[in-house]
Amino acid sequence: MTSSPSEPVRVLLADDEAMIRAGVRAILATDPAIEVVAEAGDGRTAVELVRAHRPRLALLDIRMPKLDGLAAAAEIRRSVPQTATVMLTTFGEDDHVARALGHGASGFLLKSGDPRELIAGVHAVAGGGAYLSPTVARRVIELGGDRVARRPLAQDRLAGLTTREREVLALVGAGLSNAEIARRLYLVEGTVKTYLTSIFTRLEVRNRVQAAILAYEAGLVEPVE
Repeated sequence: MTSSPSEPVRVLLADDEAMIRAGVRAILATDPAIEVVAEAGDGRTAVELVRAHRPRLALLDIRMPKLDGLAAAAEIRRSVPQTATVMLTTFGEDDHVARALGHGASGFLLKSGDPRELIAGVHAVAGGGAYLSPTVARRVIELGGDRVARRPLAQDRLAGLTTREREVLALVGAGLSNAEIARRLYLVEGTVKTYLTSIFTRLEVRNRVQAAILAYEAGLVEPVE
């Protein structure tokens, strides 16, 4: 379920705080290429509205009543796999971020981050990419302990990749979609998908976000300070 260039990216927004929803909605409204088609104040309603509206992506707060964001994201991926899930996080939710990373979320955005990150993240995920708020990326990497000590381990995991696969992985880490990677490397999009299948298999990662984290750890791309 992808949007054509003439169609807006359809988004569901779920957060139990009305003020947060209003703020996020106002930011997204500044981009005419994004349309918020539904809102929810709890995870169960979010799942029901995703089934009803079939948006391109769901922006989900991690902490919500009835069904938290992680459980809602898992249910959405099971019942409406065409809808990507992006987690809205705050400082102090490191354990939740780590769990979401392991469960296939396509992006992580900080509620208090730069509004431009929110819009960039929506477009990146809608285009088939992954997006990590730079602040969240740094925190996820820090969760694993000493980054300096882990870099050689990450680089060893990348040793079996070809030069072209490393180039593709670096662009995944930078948040580019398949189409953007294809344009950047002068490839057809189908070839990029083939490279990604090989990369995920060789690195034993489940999704683009996990691949992006590995790209950060190996030094292929640096989180913005």
